[in-house]
Amino acid sequence: MNTPVQLITGPFTGAACLLRGLDRLRQPDLRHFVWIPLLINLGLYGIGVWSGMHYFSAALDWLMPTWLEWLRWLLWPLFAIVLAGVAFFSFTVVANLIASPFYGPLAEKVQRQLGLSVAGEEGEGGIAAIVADIASGFRRLAYFALRALPLLLISFIPGLNLVAPFLWLLFGAWSLSFEYMAYPLEAQGIRFQQQRELAWSNRMETFGFGIAILLGLGLPVINILIPPAAVVGATLYLAERGRLKGGPVSDNTPSKL
Repeated sequence: MNTPVQLITGPFTGAACLLRGLDRLRQPDLRHFVWIPLLINLGLYGIGVWSGMHYFSAALDWLMPTWLEWLRWLLWPLFAIVLAGVAFFSFTVVANLIASPFYGPLAEKVQRQLGLSVAGEEGEGGIAAIVADIASGFRRLAYFALRALPLLLISFIPGLNLVAPFLWLLFGAWSLSFEYMAYPLEAQGIRFQQQRELAWSNRMETFGFGIAILLGLGLPVINILIPPAAVVGATLYLAERGRLKGGPVSDNTPSKL
């Protein structure tokens, strides 16, 4: 039964929703939204590492004369360090790209768990909905790009560049929060303009949620779980505040954290 809930509002609400999303990912019917893209990513990196080692060895055999054979023992450790660095700094980015197609179905799954309907179940799906979602995504990208350019210019202007880090922090928090809230909203057929209005009408909570995501993405290993946790947390947040059809609802799932 869907029942209204009394909610604490403010910037710390976002951090609470992110933690609840992280906790909810432990449910058996949600885990595959994490481990399937993770296994795909690990497989791709495994192939990439093997290919890199194979072609690097072939390049050494082709380029290195016999009298420089001793240099091979210095080049291999250097190559391993470079390869490890590239893998470390790119793993999370690639993991998010691979996992992003899973985030829409993840938001829909959580909504069904809460007893809410999604757009496709009400005859609002199909090609038209897919096209609308893609168009909404491009509008978000354009929206972010048009606001990132002035910030980039400010970063190079003496005096103004002193406030640039703070502005980038706010912009990053807003962008991340807006992006992850879009998944549950688009599952209900709510497009870009309404998404933006909703995010701005609750801007303190929107910024708080985004800052919590930024902090989580800075934590090694755990940062892989932050994007799906943000999708779940955004879904819970919107559902409990009546922003999704059939809400507000109460999430009575016991926490395991």
